[in-house]
Amino acid sequence: MTKLEVFFDPEAKEKEIASINQELNQPEIWKNSSKYQFLQQTKKRLEKDLSSYYRLQEKKEELEVLAELAHEGENVEEEIQKTLTTFEKEIEEAELRTLFFEADDARNAILTIHPGAGGTESQDWAQILLRMYLRYAERKGFKTEILDLLVGEEAGIKSATIRIEGDYAYGYLHQESGVHRLVRISPFDANKRRHTSFAAVFVYPEVEEDIEIEINPEDLKIETFRASGHGGQHVNVTDSAVRITHLPTGIVVQCQNERSQHKNKAMAMKILRARLYEYEKKKQLEKWEKIEASKTEIAWGNQIRSYVLHPYKLIKDLRTKVETSDVDSVLDGDLDEFIKASLIWRKKNMSQITNKNK
Repeated sequence: MTKLEVFFDPEAKEKEIASINQELNQPEIWKNSSKYQFLQQTKKRLEKDLSSYYRLQEKKEELEVLAELAHEGENVEEEIQKTLTTFEKEIEEAELRTLFFEADDARNAILTIHPGAGGTESQDWAQILLRMYLRYAERKGFKTEILDLLVGEEAGIKSATIRIEGDYAYGYLHQESGVHRLVRISPFDANKRRHTSFAAVFVYPEVEEDIEIEINPEDLKIETFRASGHGGQHVNVTDSAVRITHLPTGIVVQCQNERSQHKNKAMAMKILRARLYEYEKKKQLEKWEKIEASKTEIAWGNQIRSYVLHPYKLIKDLRTKVETSDVDSVLDGDLDEFIKASLIWRKKNMSQITNKNK
């Protein structure tokens, strides 16, 4: 058995998929929607793992052939290096996926950004974070869609909601939830003084239609308003934007991305379902109470990561202690080191919680 086979254990995964398919083919499975959903999610994760294994096996065999050609005197060094780089990258991705253990990790993500107190300065910081996450998604090959964007009067943004679609998008990003702190010389201060700004990021798993989230229409306050725009022919002149308030929880969502009020309402309901799903999950786990509390104040004492651009350059995660002076790369979306460390941190914390509860 090769090292790849030991790591992935493809035979065991194929047997598990076959067993799941047998269960899914049973007529009574439709009577238990939660079990059906669990089986489908498990099958999807196993199939992705197998797909990774077969890709790596193919690259491994390709490297072996290239090594033989090089031994025979062929000039294939450039091709070997290119294939080896791809192989190493996929191995690293596979190792990272072993840190995904929650059912929601494989889902798409809905990410929101809100500036803290501070007006234009914090709004500009929120826009920098928005660009950072869009660039990160682009690097990972994820598809993004801006669902709602409220632009600041002078600069920056007042809020943003984006949908991120891709394998394990929520798994990669959900540890980014929390307050992000920026220290820099303000470009909006004529006296060039140093300012500290805060912005909150929250990430929710996108809830599929087959997951039952009960929403009583009487619990909803639905408002329509005119979508904001930058002028010109693309200004939305109808009241097509939709804001929905879930009265029992106080959760507010809105969407103005589409010209159709119907489409905006459907997307806003999708965001609400994701928020309510995450809300119910967090209520069941005491470990999420601090995160919920941090939403009340986007300021000192609640930050998960600091981005210092002056008087020195340093980005430091306050949970994992990972830090780097290469601030430009991070703000351009190179978050891999921070995200990997946060996933390891999460797994260790969960293991400790599990051991305490035994």
